[in-house]
Amino acid sequence: MTLRVDVFTIFPEMITNYTDQSILGRAARNDVLDVRAHNLRSETTDVHRTIDDAPFGGGAGMVMMPEPVFAAVEAADSPRPLLYLGPSGRTFDQSYARELSELDGFSLLCGRYEGIDERIRTELCDGEISVGDVVLAGGELAALVVLEATARLVPGVLGNSASAEDESFADGLLEYPHFTRPAEFRGHSVPDVLLSGNHAKIEQWRRAQSLARTRDLRPDLLEARGGLTPDDQKLLDSYGLG
Repeated sequence: MTLRVDVFTIFPEMITNYTDQSILGRAARNDVLDVRAHNLRSETTDVHRTIDDAPFGGGAGMVMMPEPVFAAVEAADSPRPLLYLGPSGRTFDQSYARELSELDGFSLLCGRYEGIDERIRTELCDGEISVGDVVLAGGELAALVVLEATARLVPGVLGNSASAEDESFADGLLEYPHFTRPAEFRGHSVPDVLLSGNHAKIEQWRRAQSLARTRDLRPDLLEARGGLTPDDQKLLDSYGLG
């Protein structure tokens, strides 16, 4: 399976410069991921390649015009849904990333300036997606967040298929602590259980650590899962984490 993601932006090089590297670049070379960045100015008809204009009714800033955006999207024959990166959309999280990763493809529209003409939002886009309650200069960084989080869940993108299953939020919990060599560093030692070779005990310890870390740092995630189960609490108590 190859996941195709089309990104519409006035700065396509911002997308390709990132997606050509590291995990995403390797996935593209292995035909697991197909990212296509389209320049929204490509279908403009004036010498200045104008993409924006002043808002009707006055006000600060400029607004992206519907004509060139509609034309660029229609010319690309891009996969649907087309999602606009904006603050009023559904909040992007691991669950949403999982949903997108199971599609054959989707497209992202990056806004700039004061925003986009409302007709782009209502008549061209299929939805809106938000990476959080922050203000950015444009949608490119948000698009890259969506791209990477989603692509990591596509089979074949990560070298180790278990990596995506173990990461934070995969089970609604934060990830457990990690340690590597040396076993002792400046008086701080790796937990004995990780050196024991007992994989059942290691998995049990990791589960307890994930529960404790989530309870202490992101209790909202536990609430969303329905809280700690009696077995969860028993496990925490067994490690002195209750």
